[in-house]
Amino acid sequence: MPLTKEQKQEMISKFGKNEKDTGTAEVQIAILTGRINSLRNHFAEHKKDHASRRGLMKMVGKRRRLLDYLKARDIERYRKVIKELGIRK
Repeated sequence: MPLTKEQKQEMISKFGKNEKDTGTAEVQIAILTGRINSLRNHFAEHKKDHASRRGLMKMVGKRRRLLDYLKARDIERYRKVIKELGIRK
């Protein structure tokens, strides 16, 4: 199930600089994490959905690249994001 507008807006207000800030790495990582987590239930029910699994792997890779970028630019922001989202590294 995809994220609702309210869920996205909540993530933007929590991680962004203002209500319209969707471009910072923190906001993009949070939204990708929400989408990745929402696919868990889908794959529990549809084990052979390989097309969606490919999309999931693309999202995970994009989130990984954004996390690497954030880690290289500002380690404190990186640590804050992974702590708040519960991403282990």
